[in-house]
Amino acid sequence: MKKINTFWNWFQDNNQTIKNLINETPTNQKHISFWINKNLSYYCKEIEFMIVFPKNGNTKSELIITANGNPEYFNQVIDLVDNAPQLKNWKFTAFIQPTERIDEIINGLDDPYIFHEITLKASELTFLPLEYHEKSNKFDIVVFLKNYNLYCDTKTLHQAIFIIMQDIVGEKSLYQNINFVQLAQIPENKEGLIQLYDFQLFLDNLNGVELNNYFLKMWKTVK
Repeated sequence: MKKINTFWNWFQDNNQTIKNLINETPTNQKHISFWINKNLSYYCKEIEFMIVFPKNGNTKSELIITANGNPEYFNQVIDLVDNAPQLKNWKFTAFIQPTERIDEIINGLDDPYIFHEITLKASELTFLPLEYHEKSNKFDIVVFLKNYNLYCDTKTLHQAIFIIMQDIVGEKSLYQNINFVQLAQIPENKEGLIQLYDFQLFLDNLNGVELNNYFLKMWKTVK
């Protein structure tokens, strides 16, 4: 508890400087971010932060504390945020939450994600389940990309898909439900493929289904 209080005391003392981070020079932004991360690491080295700045000056900035999906540090994230101070201009959030722009994604109006030479849109990604693991209650899935053959199976591509999935379903849900993600070129026959933005709906509809037999039937429709 002492380390938690130490972090929040430091944050309160510097919250106006942190809130103004977006208006600073790149050098100052790097300096301020370094000290946020440094003070956070005194509490737990394995968790990180994100800041979401408001589009206008009348709403709160948001500090998101993330374990990068590592369940071993979920409790540290929760404990820290549960003990956050009440600050007028700040909102504190545990874990990366599902996007609120889901309607834009469904309608294909979402902005692309750009990772070095890779450009992807969440609205264009589809998936199929491969296998369900009863012991862990997690799924192996295949995510289909339009330009997979062009990008090849690189570490950067896997990281990009991970970030997009985390934005769609949220940090906790991703690690509670996904065991393994395989990437593949989208087939010519797209019948039966599930939009990635419908992953939560897919989970909600599985109650009472014998999953692995059900998945085999799904694959037959796209072969």
